[in-house]
Amino acid sequence: MNGPLSLLSSDPVLFVLLAVSLLAALTLHEFGHAYAADLQGDRLPRAMGRVSLNPVRHLDPLGTIFILLVGFGWGKPVEFRPEALSSRRFGAALVALAGPGMNLLLALAGAFLLRLVADPATEAAVRGILDGTFFGPVDLSPLARFAFLFTSINVLLAVFNLIPLPPLDGSRLLTIFLPPNKQKVVFWLDRWGFLVLIGLLVFGGFALLNPIFDAVGRIVFSLAGF
Repeated sequence: MNGPLSLLSSDPVLFVLLAVSLLAALTLHEFGHAYAADLQGDRLPRAMGRVSLNPVRHLDPLGTIFILLVGFGWGKPVEFRPEALSSRRFGAALVALAGPGMNLLLALAGAFLLRLVADPATEAAVRGILDGTFFGPVDLSPLARFAFLFTSINVLLAVFNLIPLPPLDGSRLLTIFLPPNKQKVVFWLDRWGFLVLIGLLVFGGFALLNPIFDAVGRIVFSLAGF
């Protein structure tokens, strides 16, 4: 698994485009969590400086190093108080969904930007990519390449974060939708979920998600007119 840093010498333009895309996607993902909690009345994220578009507020040092080296990492989790949210039942779920929801909105924005700057050759290239494998833009201008990468990364983050394994956002949804007699599953995942997640990453278990990444990506691009 190679990270963006491996591109620095071989393709510095792609390195910059990928780094900017990841920085923006992670920053706005965490901002989405913080803003959703703030809108529901919990002022803890604001007091901790998380209701901000400043990337420094949201990047985790170790997670950022992992992103650069291996292509997988994480932002700084947003702390909030479920008991302070206006909805005790669904408030935490709304905060959890706000991050992936933000990534989907960003993916749509990237797809519309690509549609805006696409000439016939670029549009043909994008359609060819979508007819085959979703990821892997080729023969695109730098701006079109950025738009495609930005869209792809945000689709990936949205889908990936909905996996019901801690510390991903999907794990919070389990506490809402599992019946009380099944809550022990949540406790088990809180203890071992991160190791399960690492194991799946190391042994390629997430290849099973590729059809979902492809399907969501095609929907996003089709909404933009591709």
